[in-house]
Amino acid sequence: MVSAPSYRLRTVWRARGAIHEAMAVLDDVDALPRWWPSVYLSVRRLADGEPDGVGRRIELHTTGWLPYSLSWISTLTEPVTERGFAFTAEGDFNGTGRWFFRQDGPDVVLAFDWRISVDKPVVRRFSWLFRPLFAANHRWAMARGLESLRLELATRRAGVQPDAGATEPPGPTFRLLRRR
Repeated sequence: MVSAPSYRLRTVWRARGAIHEAMAVLDDVDALPRWWPSVYLSVRRLADGEPDGVGRRIELHTTGWLPYSLSWISTLTEPVTERGFAFTAEGDFNGTGRWFFRQDGPDVVLAFDWRISVDKPVVRRFSWLFRPLFAANHRWAMARGLESLRLELATRRAGVQPDAGATEPPGPTFRLLRRR
């Protein structure tokens, strides 16, 4: 059996807005498939957790530009605050994710640190050969996330309802992966 490959992936986003606006978007996990549909195919809340959100469990079905999808559960381990938040991942991904927030003038800077092993058999089996491709898939997904976050922040700031003809965020590369 091939051991699960581990990855440490770091991403930094910069978007026009305030920390509290970015916090509200990222904390609204049920809306992920609406504002970041290129990656989040479906979200199902399993548990709400404590009043501060710690312990909240979410089942996720995600994709990138490669023609496979991943199923995993996110559990919030540190509450969403103006400094950021943290969660664990289990399923096709196993590990930790941590967001850091910082205000820089009119922009919010969001840094994401993703330390995971990938247990999906197809990814594990071909990791030795395709490791750079899997990392590029993550970079693609995060670039779509930044694009989608910027649209979502602008939409919320303008007070426009998401279904009121606002610019649509980028969708998944392989639409057949989207669960109906």
